[in-house]
Amino acid sequence: MSFADAAFLFVAGFLSGVVNAIAGGGTFLTFGAMTLTGLPPIVANATSSITQFPGYVTSALAYRREIRADWREALKVGILSLIGGVGGALLLLSMSNPGFRALVPWLLLAATVIFAAGPLLRPKTLHAEQPIGLLGLAGQFATSIYGGFFGAGMGIMTLAVLGLSKGGDYHKLNALKNFLAMLIAAVAIIVFASGDVVGWPQAAVMIPAGAIGGYSGVWIARRVPQNVIRALVVAVGGLLTIYYFVTG
Repeated sequence: MSFADAAFLFVAGFLSGVVNAIAGGGTFLTFGAMTLTGLPPIVANATSSITQFPGYVTSALAYRREIRADWREALKVGILSLIGGVGGALLLLSMSNPGFRALVPWLLLAATVIFAAGPLLRPKTLHAEQPIGLLGLAGQFATSIYGGFFGAGMGIMTLAVLGLSKGGDYHKLNALKNFLAMLIAAVAIIVFASGDVVGWPQAAVMIPAGAIGGYSGVWIARRVPQNVIRALVVAVGGLLTIYYFVTG
């Protein structure tokens, strides 16, 4: 890894932390930057999961009171998400780099559309809180498989599933979403590390950069409208999608 690549990855990691703190979507930046510096797509995807993980942990810790308030349901959905996350990560490891590379533009296109539609997917009025039913559990299981396999847009998908199936206070749903994202990322990292598909030098550069960006994002969030950041993330996702379709 050259100094120029390291500097590029640091900037991408920093910006990823910023946009995650404001609107989400940092995976587009980390995955795109690592593939552009020459990492194979599977390694870039696995390493991106690691760079996003610290942010999931801190978010879950910040919401620990809301998670503890309904810990039984969090445990139930968490176990289901762990199983799905392992399944998605193992599915990724079962693929070849050319096979996964062929899927990348379609995955990026789907993730970009999901991210752009995020405000529409979030229920405008939440019904009274209720236990998650079988349909909601099935939806979260599918989301966790996707999260272990690729991950971009996973948070928005989880919020949509929880909002439609569980309802209740938005912050409680967001707390549960962060908790589930942390679990899915954790098991995916274990699978990826055991499969030796992690670019550790790149992760070492991007993790502290993401932490600095996440802290800075709070300051930026008070000055830049979230819609502006969301539009920039969608633009990045769109450009990356076009790039991978053209170069496929």
